[in-house]
Amino acid sequence: MNPTAAERLNVLLVQAGMEPLPPEQLTGFLAYLSLILRWNARTNLTAIRDEEGILARHFLECIACARALPAGIATLLDFGSGAGLPGIPIALCRPEIAVTLAESQGKKAAFLREVVRTLGLGVEVHASRAEVLGTSFDTVVLRAVDKMPEAVAAAARLVSAAGWLALMTTHADLADLHRAAGGDFSWETPVALPGSDQRILSLGRRA
Repeated sequence: MNPTAAERLNVLLVQAGMEPLPPEQLTGFLAYLSLILRWNARTNLTAIRDEEGILARHFLECIACARALPAGIATLLDFGSGAGLPGIPIALCRPEIAVTLAESQGKKAAFLREVVRTLGLGVEVHASRAEVLGTSFDTVVLRAVDKMPEAVAAAARLVSAAGWLALMTTHADLADLHRAAGGDFSWETPVALPGSDQRILSLGRRA
């Protein structure tokens, strides 16, 4: 464990008006941080490559998302998971949720399997396109996915009846993404995400 990183992450949470992580969750996030830094040195997991940026941009925002998701969710799909953001933080912060990470790029899927194994998480890694999954989920979440409107349209079809579509996006892109999701969703007031005055979490519930 890196005490400096641990202390810094909890300081960032408190500064953002959130509760600090309990020790067992903090241990998981620091192991995850170590894996991101190690793998990012040889494969392009994320454009943010320094420890401070990962803590302040990726982890802070994803912890806020995990805590803002509604209660009572049993299953969740991280659509286009990439480096596992936000799916891994959701699994760490909300262990009652069965998380599936869908990632079609082989190297990133291999990284996700290594994270799940190292952290001992009960998380499924689907190493193919999410669209081919033959099941639906209580919640489908998207963050920084290529061709986001097309991805949102595909993700919407994987949300179960009365389930949730969770979009981590910006105010500027919100209207386009709501249109892409179709008319089946009732959207709540967006939740501001820490680290930027533009980043938001938009939660829509299927009718």
